[in-house]
Amino acid sequence: MTAISFFDMSSHTQPADHPDHARRDIGGIEVAVLDSAQALAALDTALARHRHVKLAFCNANLVNLAAVDARLQEQLKDFLVLADGIGVDIGSRLLYGASFPANLNGTDFIPALLAAQNRPLRVTLLGGQPGVAERAAARLTQDYPRHRFTVLSHGYFAQSEEAGLLAQLAENPPDLLLVAFGNPLQERWIAEKITLQHATIAAGIGALFDFLAGEVERAPDVLRRLRLEWLYRLLLEPRRLWRRYVLGNPAFLLRMLRIRFQPRGPAQ
Repeated sequence: MTAISFFDMSSHTQPADHPDHARRDIGGIEVAVLDSAQALAALDTALARHRHVKLAFCNANLVNLAAVDARLQEQLKDFLVLADGIGVDIGSRLLYGASFPANLNGTDFIPALLAAQNRPLRVTLLGGQPGVAERAAARLTQDYPRHRFTVLSHGYFAQSEEAGLLAQLAENPPDLLLVAFGNPLQERWIAEKITLQHATIAAGIGALFDFLAGEVERAPDVLRRLRLEWLYRLLLEPRRLWRRYVLGNPAFLLRMLRIRFQPRGPAQ
């Protein structure tokens, strides 16, 4: 295992004053070996010290996308990447003989982060279909009234509007920026556009707004405990998700098996 460091992305050169964490390479993405309490503590430190963190949640789909996108793999090296879903756990068991300490999917982890923060946070939402972020912000305001939630834009803004949105962030940077563009657009956008001047923590959170706004129903608790939420989502949206799950899951497993059993070169 190697160690993962947080970096102050305003400079891209100086390591921030954060503890190192073990990480595991899952198909080219370095995933932090953290349980929920450790991940929450790391982000609490970042918020308290105003250290910039780019946050991603790595599932099998992101591994598949990064496997054919060397630039995305390189960009994700600047992220704190948390383990999301049973796929990366299978990969970890195949490659390292152990699961990750916890399933830290963004849909559950971001609410846990908000609940754990006693200091009032400024949280900005960006992405989703028009109107969805507003409904998600209303739900978050109801559930976590000590924090202040604002919506920057839906996810279908014109390219000509981007500079203005970034300027708004720089004028009043939030503690937490939630970006819902889907993989890999949200990770690329955060990597290429967001620095400390825009937000302390910038997180790519996928379908979180849809769940909060009631656009998409979450799986029953029993399926979540069995790590089968992906199957429930596939049943709800087969036309949109069949490629991701029906084709993507076997492709991910084959990728992990190839890595596990590929011949090793001679020791240097």
